[in-house]
Amino acid sequence: MQEGAEIVRRVWRAAQLRRLPLWIVGALPWLLIRSAPGLIAWSAFCAWDWAVLRRGVAIEWTSWIDGAVPEMEDSSALLEHAPTPVAQLQRKRLLERIDASVGAPQLRAIARGRIKAGAPWLLGSAIAAAGIWFAGAGAPQGSAVAQTRPRPAMATLAANQVIVRTAPPGYTGVQPVETTPRDLQVPEQTLVMWCVMDPSATEETIEASNGQVFRPGRECARWTAAESVFWRWRGKRYTIKVIPDQPPEITITAPTQMVQELLDTATSAAMGVQIRDDYAIRRATLHMTLARGSGENIRFTDREMPLPAGPDPKRRNWSKQWSLAELGMEPGDELYFFVRAIDNAEKPHTVQSPTYTLRLPAPPEEAEEESAAMPMLVKPQSLRSQRQIIIDTEQLVADMRSTKMGEDAVRERSQKIAADQGALRRRYGQFLGEESSLFADGEDDHDDHGDHGPGEGSKQDILHTYGHAHDEAENATLYDEATKKVLRRALAAMWDAEKALRAITPKVALPPEHKALEAIKELQQAERVYLHKTAFVPPPIKEEKRMSGDMVGAASYRREQAGGEERVPEDVRQLVQALSNDGPLPALWTRSAHDWVRTHIKDDEQRLAAQGAIQDVADGRAASRPVLRAWLRAGAGQGKVLLQARDKVETPFLRAWREGGK
Repeated sequence: MQEGAEIVRRVWRAAQLRRLPLWIVGALPWLLIRSAPGLIAWSAFCAWDWAVLRRGVAIEWTSWIDGAVPEMEDSSALLEHAPTPVAQLQRKRLLERIDASVGAPQLRAIARGRIKAGAPWLLGSAIAAAGIWFAGAGAPQGSAVAQTRPRPAMATLAANQVIVRTAPPGYTGVQPVETTPRDLQVPEQTLVMWCVMDPSATEETIEASNGQVFRPGRECARWTAAESVFWRWRGKRYTIKVIPDQPPEITITAPTQMVQELLDTATSAAMGVQIRDDYAIRRATLHMTLARGSGENIRFTDREMPLPAGPDPKRRNWSKQWSLAELGMEPGDELYFFVRAIDNAEKPHTVQSPTYTLRLPAPPEEAEEESAAMPMLVKPQSLRSQRQIIIDTEQLVADMRSTKMGEDAVRERSQKIAADQGALRRRYGQFLGEESSLFADGEDDHDDHGDHGPGEGSKQDILHTYGHAHDEAENATLYDEATKKVLRRALAAMWDAEKALRAITPKVALPPEHKALEAIKELQQAERVYLHKTAFVPPPIKEEKRMSGDMVGAASYRREQAGGEERVPEDVRQLVQALSNDGPLPALWTRSAHDWVRTHIKDDEQRLAAQGAIQDVADGRAASRPVLRAWLRAGAGQGKVLLQARDKVETPFLRAWREGGK
C-alpha cells in the first residue's frame, strides 16, 4: 500500500504543477493595480480550484494512468487496493515495472492532457482588473487622491475638521501628503485639495492670496499649484511654496577650455560630462562634428551618441579617454562637441551646453606648404566685439573658479583679452581723434613722424614731416556734444577694463566692460544726425493750388512725436490715490490689485507680502493701507525715494536773519 500512496502523491504533484501558472499569473493584474479586494477574491478562487483539482485527482488518477501507459494493462486501480491473491500478484508485477513506465516526464504529459490550463479564468481575471483600473482612472491623479470624503486616520485630523491633501505629478516621484493645515512645499502643478471632515460644516471658506475663494462641502475643493500662495482659514494663514521644475544643469569637466589645443604627439583626448536635474534625466546625448580640410575644401561629419544612465536618475556622470582613431581625427582636424539633455517633465526642458573644440595641429611641413601657397590672413582690429570680450572674460573667471589653472595660462588668456579690448578701444577712439595706446602690444598706433634719409629713396611727405595727420580730439568729428560724452564714457570704461586685464584681474574688468557695452548700445540706438551741406531751398509754390482747399501733397514732412506711454492703468492709479486717505476705495479694487501684483511683482516673498496687504485692507485694517500703496507703487517702479540736497548753502548768519525777520 505504501507504493500505491507514493504513485498517488506523484500524480498529485504533477497536477499542481500544471495548475500553478494559472494561480500565479492570475494574481499579477491585481498586484499591478494594487487592489487588495481583488487579490483576496483571486486567492479565494485559487483555494476553491485547488480543492476541486484535489478531488478530481483522487477519483480519476487510475483512469489517467491506464489511458496513457499501456504497460499498466488497465490495472492501475490494483496499486491502491488489491483484495484477492491474484490481484496482489498482478499488483506486484505492476510495481516492478512502474519506475520504468511512469516517470516524471510521463506524469507531466498526463497532467497536460487531462488538466486544462485555465485560460478562461485567467482572461476573466485580467478583464476584471482592467475594468476596475479604468473606472478609477477617471479621478485626477489616480488613486493617490480619493474622490470621496477622507476617512479620519488620526484624532488630530478629526479635531481640526479640515485636512489638506497634495498629489504631486507622477514624474516627480514625490509622495502624496495628507496633513492638518500647515505650511507646505510642493512641486509645480501639484493638485492641492482641502476637505472638510464634518459633513455639516458647509459654511467653511478658504481664501487664497491670489483672490480665489474655495468652499469645500460634500466634495473637496481642488486647486492646481502654479505659483506660491498663502491661504487663510479661521483667521490663520498658511503658505504653499511652489517649487518650479528646473531644467537640467550640464557641466563639461573635460576639456577645461573652450578650445583645447592638442599636442602634436597626442594619441588620445579626454571628455567628461556631469548632468544634474531635480527629478530625473530622460535623455542625454553627445553630439560631435569633425571638420577636415582647409579653404573651400572642408568636410563635416556629424555623430550622435547617447550617454548611459547611472543608478541615480537625477545624475549622469560620464567620462571617457578617447583615442584619436576612435574620434577619426587626423593632423589638422578639429572636433566640435556639445551635450544636450532632456528631463522628464510633462513639458520637457531641453538644455544644450556650449560647444567645445578639440584641435589637432597639422605637421610643421604641411603648415609651411599652406603658408607658401596661400596669403596669410591677418586678424582685423575690429574682429572682436565688446560682447565677445565680456563672454571671454566671464569664461576665464569661471575657469579660474572651477579648475586649477596655472599662472602662465591665466596670464596668457588675460593678455589676449586685453589686446582685443585695446584694439576695440582704438577703433572707437578714432572718432575722437585718439592716436596712442597706453599699452603698445607690439603695435605702433602713431604714424612715423621721423625724417627719412635721402639714401632710402622714399619721397618726403611734407604733412607728416612738419605737420600732423590726425584731427584733434574735440574737433575730430561732426558729432554733437552729447554723442561725444557717450563716446568718452565708453572709452574710459574700455581703458579701465584693459588695465584690469593687464593686471591679471579679470573679475575686476567685468564691471567696466559692461559699462562700455551699455555706452555702445546707447550710441547704436541713438538717432542719426543729418547735416545739410547747403541752404534749404523750398519747392516753388503752385499758384493754381493756392486757396483751393486741395490738401493732396500738402501734408507736413515733420515727424509727429509720440505721446507718453501710460505705465500705470487708470484703475490702479485711482486705487493708489484712494489709499492715501481714509476714504472709500474704488469698485472691484481687489481684482485690479491682484492682477497688478501678479503681473508686476515676480519675487515670491514680495508677491505674498503684497497679497497679504490686499487681504488686510479688504478686512478693514486701516494700518495696511500705506503698505498696500507702497507695494503698488513698487510694482510701477516708483517705490524708490530719491533724496536731493539743496544747491544753496545756508550759513548761520542767514538762518538768524530769516528767523529774526519772522
